[in-house]
Amino acid sequence: MFNLKYTITEKILNNLTAIASSRAIIEQSYLVPKWEAKLRRQALLHNTHSSTAIEGNKLSLPQVEALAEGKDVIATDKDKYEVLNYIEALEKIPSLTEKRKIKVSDILNIHRILTKGVMQRDADSGVFRNRQVFVGKRIFDGTGFKEEIEYMPPKTEEVPALVKEFVDWLNTDKAWEINSVLLAGVVHYEIARIHPFIDGNGRTARLLATIILYLSGFDHRRIFALDDYYDRDRQAYYAALKTAQQNNGDITQWLEYFTTGVAYSVNEAKDTVLKVGSKKKALEKVQIALTTRQMKIVEYINVNGKVTNKDLREIFKISAQAVHKELTKLIELKVIRPKGKGRSLYYVIT
Repeated sequence: MFNLKYTITEKILNNLTAIASSRAIIEQSYLVPKWEAKLRRQALLHNTHSSTAIEGNKLSLPQVEALAEGKDVIATDKDKYEVLNYIEALEKIPSLTEKRKIKVSDILNIHRILTKGVMQRDADSGVFRNRQVFVGKRIFDGTGFKEEIEYMPPKTEEVPALVKEFVDWLNTDKAWEINSVLLAGVVHYEIARIHPFIDGNGRTARLLATIILYLSGFDHRRIFALDDYYDRDRQAYYAALKTAQQNNGDITQWLEYFTTGVAYSVNEAKDTVLKVGSKKKALEKVQIALTTRQMKIVEYINVNGKVTNKDLREIFKISAQAVHKELTKLIELKVIRPKGKGRSLYYVIT
């Protein structure tokens, strides 16, 4: 059985209190769909840049943004694919897993999305490792460079059982009764500890933590750039992950670090939301609830400047009438407005 060891320290409790306070302000703030879509896009770009940079990706944030817009950048194919893969996975979060129904195959699929086209061997993408790996660094011992082992993950043959055992626990009511931030931290650590893949373990662990926060409703808008905090001080991030090894599997210190990072990220989002809200005081303070499809339309316009009925038919694979219905609703809500006429008709944000 999966065994979870941690203690709620004063530091963790203070972080959770700060997180709850900042998140409450965000939830109560007036946020029009245009700005919610922009914040989500900003979080997607920052998470992609930071999570891939931690693993050695050399693309800058502006280059990540350019790739996300369909432009080309001067970089290795590996770096570009890593970024595009991470963007794809973040965009697919609502459909990748289900709360309390997470399957081992879901984790393998997430890894497959994140690593397609970037592994040394394509056969290692989306499957558990079939050979031993280790986490290490190259050091110079006076005569030459050698690899120093910093962490030796569980034996290869143990990986499938360890992942299944953890997933079985994760699907229990007991697991989801844990504070959602702490649960995300547990998932992040455990995937990193098992190290189930030849490569891409860090990206998979961070993405799964983000998924947990989405499934729990904590980050239902997907506007928190959690991975930015880890990238600010990578050595502190790796040191925090190591603490459990030094404490016989107790992840208390890791959770202190993890909750500090979430508190930082949520506070950043709160400050942005408050700035946006202060510019909109003249507007009627009524929350506008959009469907997932309608929010995707707003996001598309934010990225591309405009959208046509044809664009949306191709994106959603639905009829012109169905698209018209969605567009009409957004016009009624004063989220978008039409421009042009006839075949030149398109829609922009109001």
